[in-house]
Amino acid sequence: MSKALSLYGLKFNPFRPDVPIEALHATPTVDSFMRRVELGVADGGFALVTGEPGSGKSVVLRLLAERLRALPDVTVATVEHPQSRTSDFYRELGDLFRVPLAFHNRWGGFKALRTCWADHIASSRRRPILIIDEAQETIAPVLNELRILASKDLDSKQLLCVVFAGDQRLPERLRSPELLPLGSRIRRRLSLEAATRDELIACLDSLLEAAGNPNLMTKELSATLADHAAGNYRVLMNLADELLAVATDRDLPHLDEKLYLDVFGVQARAKPAAGKRR
Repeated sequence: MSKALSLYGLKFNPFRPDVPIEALHATPTVDSFMRRVELGVADGGFALVTGEPGSGKSVVLRLLAERLRALPDVTVATVEHPQSRTSDFYRELGDLFRVPLAFHNRWGGFKALRTCWADHIASSRRRPILIIDEAQETIAPVLNELRILASKDLDSKQLLCVVFAGDQRLPERLRSPELLPLGSRIRRRLSLEAATRDELIACLDSLLEAAGNPNLMTKELSATLADHAAGNYRVLMNLADELLAVATDRDLPHLDEKLYLDVFGVQARAKPAAGKRR
């Protein structure tokens, strides 16, 4: 990859998941959602981000976490696939927020841990924000504990702000009788749909600009990639990354449609996948 950076004057590979936070592109819809979450931090409560793989959930969570960390007197923690047992989840939560949430005896139960949590929040000036990715895999008892931990005094005071992210199974679970008390408390929602052609092109333009070479690929190639990405950011990045690797190996001056036809000839001549368009 060092050859690609040198050959094309890139600061980083713009098509990899670990691009710098400054390079990430937020659509107006995503930006609006993040502002609403920011404004609601003082009130606590729950927010929900849903979308299929490749729809941009990870980017949204990275951008949201960065913006929330810039707020005064907040502590932001992120977790993927929370622990499968409620007792283990409490330990994980305690580690994330530096609160001693661990069982001292089998009879203490979760009530003692809830009390410990509430006492800690009451004595701290910092507000905790928990971001949970792949939340559709979280067991119901853990989700219900989060509902209990987040509120105090019949929901008049919120002790925790939680952002859930997951695929379409998550909102379905939150509508179930077991989890409806939690689902009904979600105040802010973002549903990520298939990206439009313009959104995919804007994403490429933003990444190339941030990486230091806005002319790395031709405008025609950007449009072709957007047409064949099926409205999916992950597919878009994988296609572009493969082209960059081949172009680097061949010492090509830039990425263009001829290269696309050489690498993805059969797919390129097929009918473009149907993505959502505006």
